[in-house]
Amino acid sequence: MRKTKAKKRIVLPDPKFNDVLVTRFVNNLMFEGKKGKAYSIFYDAIETVQKRAESDGLEMWKKALTNVTPAVEVRSRRVGGATFQIPSEIRPERRLSMGIKWLIAYARLRNEKSMAQKLAAEIIAAAKEEGAAYKKKEDVHKMAEANKAFSHFKF
Repeated sequence: MRKTKAKKRIVLPDPKFNDVLVTRFVNNLMFEGKKGKAYSIFYDAIETVQKRAESDGLEMWKKALTNVTPAVEVRSRRVGGATFQIPSEIRPERRLSMGIKWLIAYARLRNEKSMAQKLAAEIIAAAKEEGAAYKKKEDVHKMAEANKAFSHFKF
Protein backbone atom coordinates (compact mmCIF):
# COMPACT_ATOMS: atom_id res chain seq x y z
CA MET A 1 0.00 0.00 0.00
CA ARG A 2 1.03 3.60 -0.60
CA LYS A 3 2.68 5.68 2.10
CA THR A 4 1.21 8.99 1.02
CA LYS A 5 -2.00 9.70 -0.79
CA ALA A 6 -1.72 10.81 -4.42
CA LYS A 7 -2.25 14.54 -4.81
CA LYS A 8 -5.26 15.73 -6.77
CA ARG A 9 -4.29 17.41 -10.03
CA ILE A 10 -5.68 20.89 -10.54
CA VAL A 11 -7.78 21.07 -13.71
CA LEU A 12 -7.96 24.46 -15.38
CA PRO A 13 -11.34 25.79 -16.57
CA ASP A 14 -12.10 25.65 -20.30
CA PRO A 15 -11.62 28.78 -22.46
CA LYS A 16 -15.21 29.22 -23.71
CA PHE A 17 -17.46 28.56 -20.69
CA ASN A 18 -14.80 29.02 -17.97
CA ASP A 19 -15.96 25.80 -16.29
CA VAL A 20 -13.75 23.11 -14.70
CA LEU A 21 -16.42 20.43 -15.25
CA VAL A 22 -16.28 21.03 -19.01
CA THR A 23 -12.51 20.48 -18.96
CA ARG A 24 -12.92 17.22 -17.05
CA PHE A 25 -15.47 16.06 -19.60
CA VAL A 26 -13.23 17.02 -22.53
CA ASN A 27 -10.26 15.23 -20.93
CA ASN A 28 -12.34 12.04 -20.88
CA LEU A 29 -13.52 12.64 -24.44
CA MET A 30 -9.98 13.14 -25.74
CA PHE A 31 -8.18 10.50 -27.82
CA GLU A 32 -4.38 10.26 -28.17
CA GLY A 33 -3.75 13.69 -26.62
CA LYS A 34 -5.83 15.59 -29.21
CA LYS A 35 -7.35 18.09 -26.79
CA GLY A 36 -8.12 20.71 -29.45
CA LYS A 37 -10.11 18.15 -31.41
CA ALA A 38 -11.93 17.08 -28.23
CA TYR A 39 -12.84 20.70 -27.44
CA SER A 40 -14.18 21.26 -30.96
CA ILE A 41 -16.29 18.07 -30.71
CA PHE A 42 -17.71 19.18 -27.35
CA TYR A 43 -18.44 22.76 -28.46
CA ASP A 44 -20.09 21.52 -31.69
CA ALA A 45 -22.22 19.12 -29.64
CA ILE A 46 -23.32 21.91 -27.27
CA GLU A 47 -24.18 24.10 -30.29
CA THR A 48 -26.22 21.28 -31.83
CA VAL A 49 -28.05 20.72 -28.53
CA GLN A 50 -28.82 24.44 -28.39
CA LYS A 51 -30.29 24.39 -31.92
CA ARG A 52 -32.31 21.19 -31.47
CA ALA A 53 -33.67 21.82 -27.99
CA GLU A 54 -34.04 25.63 -28.20
CA SER A 55 -32.57 26.01 -24.71
CA ASP A 56 -29.14 26.73 -23.22
CA GLY A 57 -26.82 23.96 -24.40
CA LEU A 58 -24.50 24.02 -21.38
CA GLU A 59 -27.42 23.86 -18.92
CA MET A 60 -28.91 20.97 -20.89
CA TRP A 61 -25.53 19.16 -20.72
CA LYS A 62 -25.30 19.71 -16.95
CA LYS A 63 -28.85 18.39 -16.53
CA ALA A 64 -27.97 15.33 -18.64
CA LEU A 65 -24.86 14.73 -16.53
CA THR A 66 -26.80 14.90 -13.26
CA ASN A 67 -29.41 12.52 -14.72
CA VAL A 68 -26.80 9.85 -15.54
CA THR A 69 -24.70 10.08 -12.36
CA PRO A 70 -25.42 7.07 -10.11
CA ALA A 71 -25.91 7.31 -6.34
CA VAL A 72 -25.25 3.66 -5.42
CA GLU A 73 -23.35 0.76 -6.94
CA VAL A 74 -22.84 -2.93 -6.21
CA ARG A 75 -19.44 -4.29 -5.22
CA SER A 76 -18.42 -7.93 -5.03
CA ARG A 77 -17.42 -9.29 -1.62
CA ARG A 78 -16.49 -12.82 -0.67
CA VAL A 79 -18.10 -13.97 2.55
CA GLY A 80 -17.36 -17.57 3.44
CA GLY A 81 -17.40 -19.46 0.17
CA ALA A 82 -19.94 -17.26 -1.61
CA THR A 83 -19.55 -13.99 -3.47
CA PHE A 84 -22.19 -11.38 -2.71
CA GLN A 85 -23.07 -8.21 -4.60
CA ILE A 86 -23.17 -5.59 -1.87
CA PRO A 87 -24.79 -2.21 -2.55
CA SER A 88 -22.75 0.78 -1.38
CA GLU A 89 -22.82 4.56 -1.67
CA ILE A 90 -20.46 6.12 -4.21
CA ARG A 91 -18.20 8.98 -3.18
CA PRO A 92 -18.98 12.22 -5.09
CA GLU A 93 -15.76 12.29 -7.14
CA ARG A 94 -16.26 8.73 -8.44
CA ARG A 95 -19.98 9.37 -9.01
CA LEU A 96 -19.22 12.27 -11.34
CA SER A 97 -16.47 10.31 -13.07
CA MET A 98 -18.81 7.39 -13.76
CA GLY A 99 -21.50 9.72 -15.15
CA ILE A 100 -19.02 11.38 -17.51
CA LYS A 101 -17.60 8.07 -18.73
CA TRP A 102 -21.04 6.54 -19.33
CA LEU A 103 -22.25 9.59 -21.26
CA ILE A 104 -19.20 9.47 -23.55
CA ALA A 105 -19.16 5.67 -23.94
CA TYR A 106 -22.81 5.43 -24.94
CA ALA A 107 -22.48 8.46 -27.23
CA ARG A 108 -19.70 6.62 -29.09
CA LEU A 109 -22.01 3.64 -29.64
CA ARG A 110 -24.73 5.72 -31.33
CA ASN A 111 -25.36 5.70 -35.09
CA GLU A 112 -25.06 9.38 -36.08
CA LYS A 113 -22.43 10.56 -38.57
CA SER A 114 -19.95 12.55 -36.44
CA MET A 115 -18.94 12.29 -32.80
CA ALA A 116 -20.35 15.78 -32.15
CA GLN A 117 -23.77 14.64 -33.43
CA LYS A 118 -23.58 11.42 -31.41
CA LEU A 119 -22.70 13.34 -28.24
CA ALA A 120 -25.45 15.91 -28.86
CA ALA A 121 -28.04 13.16 -29.33
CA GLU A 122 -26.94 11.37 -26.14
CA ILE A 123 -27.01 14.65 -24.16
CA ILE A 124 -30.55 15.42 -25.34
CA ALA A 125 -31.70 11.86 -24.56
CA ALA A 126 -30.10 11.91 -21.09
CA ALA A 127 -31.63 15.31 -20.30
CA LYS A 128 -35.07 13.84 -21.11
CA GLU A 129 -34.26 10.84 -18.85
CA GLU A 130 -33.95 8.37 -21.70
CA GLY A 131 -31.10 6.95 -23.75
CA ALA A 132 -28.47 4.29 -23.06
CA ALA A 133 -26.46 6.21 -20.42
CA TYR A 134 -29.61 6.87 -18.36
CA LYS A 135 -30.64 3.22 -18.74
CA LYS A 136 -27.22 2.15 -17.41
CA LYS A 137 -27.77 4.28 -14.29
CA GLU A 138 -31.24 2.80 -13.81
CA ASP A 139 -29.83 -0.75 -14.17
CA VAL A 140 -27.15 -0.06 -11.56
CA HIS A 141 -29.79 1.29 -9.16
CA LYS A 142 -32.06 -1.72 -9.77
CA MET A 143 -29.16 -4.07 -9.10
CA ALA A 144 -28.41 -2.28 -5.82
CA GLU A 145 -32.09 -2.40 -4.85
CA ALA A 146 -32.29 -6.13 -5.62
CA ASN A 147 -29.25 -6.84 -3.44
CA LYS A 148 -30.34 -4.66 -0.53
CA ALA A 149 -30.62 -7.78 1.64
CA PHE A 150 -26.82 -8.14 1.64
CA SER A 151 -26.11 -4.55 2.72
CA HIS A 152 -25.22 -5.74 6.26
CA PHE A 153 -22.01 -7.26 4.78
CA LYS A 154 -20.67 -3.75 4.10
CA PHE A 155 -16.91 -3.18 4.01
